[in-house]
Formats: sequence, C-alpha cells, structure tokens
Amino acid sequence: MTRTSDPLDSEVNVPLRAVVGNPELALDPVVETLRPGALDAPVRWAHVSELRDPAPYLLGAELLLTAGVNLPEEPPEIDRYVRRLADSGISALGFGLTPGAYETLPPSLRTACVRHGLPLLIVQPRTPFLAISRAVSVALAEAGQREQRRIAGAREALTRAAGDGLGELASALAGRLRAWVALVGVGDVLAADHGTPSPLPEEVRELVATLRAGRGIRSATTELADGTHVVAQPVYPQATASHLLVVGRVVRFDGADRAILSVGAALLGLAGRAGSDAAGLGATATALLLGETGAAGEDERRLVAGIAYRRGPSEAAARYDWLRARLDTPLVRLLPGPRFTAIVREAPDIGDLDRLRADGWLAVVGSPVPPGRLPDAMGEVELLLARAGALGRPVVAEGSSGLDALIAPDAAAGFAAQALAPLRELDTKGDRELVETLRTWLAHHGGWDRTAAELGVHRNSVRHRIGQIERALGVDLADPETRMRLWFALRWSGGTDGSLAFATLPNLPPDRTPARPE
Repeated sequence: MTRTSDPLDSEVNVPLRAVVGNPELALDPVVETLRPGALDAPVRWAHVSELRDPAPYLLGAELLLTAGVNLPEEPPEIDRYVRRLADSGISALGFGLTPGAYETLPPSLRTACVRHGLPLLIVQPRTPFLAISRAVSVALAEAGQREQRRIAGAREALTRAAGDGLGELASALAGRLRAWVALVGVGDVLAADHGTPSPLPEEVRELVATLRAGRGIRSATTELADGTHVVAQPVYPQATASHLLVVGRVVRFDGADRAILSVGAALLGLAGRAGSDAAGLGATATALLLGETGAAGEDERRLVAGIAYRRGPSEAAARYDWLRARLDTPLVRLLPGPRFTAIVREAPDIGDLDRLRADGWLAVVGSPVPPGRLPDAMGEVELLLARAGALGRPVVAEGSSGLDALIAPDAAAGFAAQALAPLRELDTKGDRELVETLRTWLAHHGGWDRTAAELGVHRNSVRHRIGQIERALGVDLADPETRMRLWFALRWSGGTDGSLAFATLPNLPPDRTPARPE
C-alpha cells in the first residue's frame, strides 16, 4: 500500500524498553500484556489524563499515565476504555497505585489490556508521574542529540563520497541507512544502485509512477510482501526530476533516517550532473558523430588518458561515474587494462593528476586541438602514456607553443608516413612489432631492460629488433638527432591513415613500479 509520509515519523522517540528499564522509575510491566515487539514501540512523550475517554485528545505513541480517578467500574466499560486507547495508538498505559484508591491493579483492567494487546505498566506509589514525564523528556533530549550527531556524521561522509561519483555515493548512502539504494531514471533504468533487487518489484514501480505523477517536493512509502519498507522521493531541486531515489529495508525508517535520506537525495541530484561543460561537449560530440566537423566549432579540446599505476585503481576509482566526476566531463571511455580516454575542454591541473595517481591512475594530457583533429591526437597521447610510464609520473603536453605549432598537420603526417613506412611494411609481413619496439625503446631513453619488461620479451630480442630497425631505416640510433626525428614521426603518425599507431599500448604489470629513465 502506497502512502505519503506521516509527519510524526520525523519526531524523536525512544523505545518503551528505555523507559521500563530506568531503575529510578521502578516500573513493573504486566508480562502477559506484552506482545512480541511491544517493548520496541516508540514513545514520543508521557502524558497524564484522568478523563473517562481520553482517546479523542491523543496523537499516538504516548505513554499514558492514570491513577484511575474516573476509571469505569463495570468490566464492559473498562474493556471499552482500553480498546479506545489501543485504537488511538498509544504505546503503553501506566497505572498508578494509590493508597486509599487503588492499592492493587484492577483485574478487569489487566484482562482488557491482555485482550487488546495494550502494554500495561504498574507505577508504584513512591514514583510520581512527574518523575516519569521528566525521565521521558531527558531520554528524548538525549536521543535527539544522538540523532543530530548521526545525521552530521552521515552528511560529512556522503559529501565526501559525492566527489567519487554516483556509484560511490549510492554505496555510502546504503551503508549509512543499512538499506538497498536505487537511483531510478527515466524508464525505470537504474542510474546507480547498491544491493537493489533485480528486477524492481512491481510495488516499487507503482510507487515511482505515483511520485512522477505528483507535484511538489514529497515522498511516498510502501511495504512489500516480504515486509520490506520502501521510501521514495525525487532528487532535488525539482520535485518532478527525472531521477528518483528509492531505498528499502526490513526495519521501518525513523526521523534520522529520513533526514539522511534527504541529504543523500540532494547530493545525488548534484553528483548526477554530467559535468560543468556538458552542453558544449555534448554539442561537439553530436556534430562529430554526424560528420559535421565544421559545426563542431574551433574551440580546442584535449584528450586525457590514463593507465593503471602500480596496483591499479580501486573498484570505485575504476567506475565511469568516478572518472566523470574527477575529470568533469561525460565523455569518458573505459577500456580493459584498465585504461581510460576522456575529452575535456580545460586540462586538469597537476594537483588533479597527482590525485589520480594516488588513486591508481597514471594520466597524461594531450595538446589542445580543434574537435575535428581529436582522432589525430591519439598518436600523441599514446606516446605521452609511454613517457609517463617510463617516468612514473603524469605528463602534460606543452600545447601549441612547441614544434607542432610550426608544422602544418598534413606536412607532419606526410613526414611520419614516409619515415616509418619501411618499419610498417616489415610489421605487416611478420609478427615483428618494430614500430612498437621503437616507440617503447625511445620512451625509455634506450633502456634495454625496461623496454624488454614493458614489451614482455627478453632484452636480447630488443637488441635484435633495434638492429633490424637501424638496417631498415638506414640510420644510427645512437645519433640524438635521429632519435628526435623518429620520436616526432611516431608522435605525428596517429590517425591519418585510418588507423591508430599505438592502439594497444601494453601496461606495466600491476605490481611493478615504473622505472626511471636511464
């Protein structure tokens, strides 16, 4: 059954057992009136009433105290009195024994409470009702402080998790609520989740549909057939947002849970943004996919790429949404290895790149290029990754102020194709990987051992291949000028012939620290 949330659910309460267990009050529960779970009933206040029928003036979850001043004498009337109290939703009835009035508990009251399942507490003459009211007030104040500390701690933890993307935030919220969590998008597609039943139960789908049809910031609840309590609400700021937050668990959600839920909804709404430059990047990507390179504009973009560093990224850091949040772009592609490639407008600063390395990603940033030349930029990025692997630190291209700015792209591509043609011809005839060996060897400054380790071959195989390269090209690789010309040829060779020169860059083993250049 779906219902909007009860405003009383947000009230601070203490369990009845906390009141019964207070030794200063010396309350004696009548055991036969306690049904399973009765002592877990919430108490929101203690109230004294000697009315013959106080039910119309009760709000529910009270510990009602009476000395029986106007208690009916006839058993049927006492039964009606107890039934009315039980129907009003009080948590327990405290009956005060008073010398000269009721020195013992009336048997008909005991019988009626057993019949209607209303917990009955005997209040001894030495315990004034005022002491009970004060004890409940103190317990409520302490509970309120505990809830505030819990909410504050959850707010801090969720805020930290929001920086790592939707998946990490959903997991953190699930941990704080001890519940499954789902961020449900259009068409009931899960944008993020943790422990969510699959497929979504039909009752949950109906709950989501009810919220989407409503107006204003609101929440709704339902209880599944297996006893799971489910709460759903939109993420902020729009009440009709495309994404709805749905959580579920066996235990009912209290006021503190709902406060934490609201914090999580707000942060999920913020973390769900596709990045601050989403509109511009989306327009550029759409134009390129349609082949409209002119419509993509001339605003320069950069490629950011990363490979596993040391033991690689954690499960959270290897998620798309984590990288999207860190790089502030929706244009992120994850590949096996693991590795990633992203398109950004502004280059991450060196501090951001160092933080990526601390999280297991060794990243590089390519030179700024117009959108239409992004495919050509892959060759440069692959060389930068090789250089970063050799240095063990992030590398950022120098941009348009270097040699690239002095050479036209077509001229650079022609030079690269001519310089590397003999090696490509040999590679196509057999499994020699001469171009790859040259790239790796140059990136490691001619280091035989480190080149062999990255390529996964013996150092003698590297020496043999380098000899083949020198004979094929008719050059001496001991000459620094020759190395420089070939390095730029490799850099300019990506994408112009319909292929990427280094589309399968091997990673260092996860447990190997990249060596420094010799």
